[in-house]
Amino acid sequence: MGYLVHGGNTYEFEDRVLAHLKTVIGQKLRKQECFFLSWSKSAESGSGRVSVWLSPHIAIAFRFSGSRPPQLNPTWLRALTSLSHTPRGLVVISEEEAEAYAKKEQAGA
Repeated sequence: MGYLVHGGNTYEFEDRVLAHLKTVIGQKLRKQECFFLSWSKSAESGSGRVSVWLSPHIAIAFRFSGSRPPQLNPTWLRALTSLSHTPRGLVVISEEEAEAYAKKEQAGA
């Protein structure tokens, strides 16, 4: 498990998810974009939803537990990036949800 550290708070994500989020968040912050990052909490974590406002003016850090960076899935990155441009902001979805999202987007194109 890795951690996203933001505004004095620490949020836990699997390393593979965190690596994809780091890439998409980095791209958006590099463009000086502000946006929400949202995800659903598991039942083990108390359920519910979390949304965090990300801005280039607030420090953010990514701390990974693994020593090797995970391989990035281009389809997952495209889905996360696409979602980040919606009014809801960047919504964390699983790799499987990203694949389904991509197929739905292709069918609609």
